[in-house]
Amino acid sequence: MRCPYCNSENSKTLETRDSPENTTRRRRECISCGKRFTTYEYVETVELMVRKKDGQLQRFDVNKIIRGLQKACEKRPVTMSQINQLAEQVRQDLMLKGTEEVASRDIGDLIMKYLKNIDRIAYIRFASVYKQFEEPEDFRRVLLEVKK
Repeated sequence: MRCPYCNSENSKTLETRDSPENTTRRRRECISCGKRFTTYEYVETVELMVRKKDGQLQRFDVNKIIRGLQKACEKRPVTMSQINQLAEQVRQDLMLKGTEEVASRDIGDLIMKYLKNIDRIAYIRFASVYKQFEEPEDFRRVLLEVKK
């Protein structure tokens, strides 16, 4: 770290504090000139983009997942806390992939994977919209899958 006063690269850290916003504050002292200064470190995250079915690219928005889950879980014994945890788990899984772009299909598959373990009726509701059911046979196929 260069000293902002004398441009020396020799400094020592006097104090380090982590903040809730994933920022690290360091109080430093330049060994060459003796002046003190503060630096901040933060994690630089890559913005995740979603490739839609029509090829359009959009920013990833965890709130879209939450809204979709709220509709699927309406009048079901699923808490808002469970919905938020599921959405956060999906976000974390996508970030762990390490790619900058993800297909909307992959997001839907992850949601269904986790939702199936929380509420089977909400799972069927979500599947009917996500997979664009058009025939009663589509429901029958998912019902058989849920029964397994």
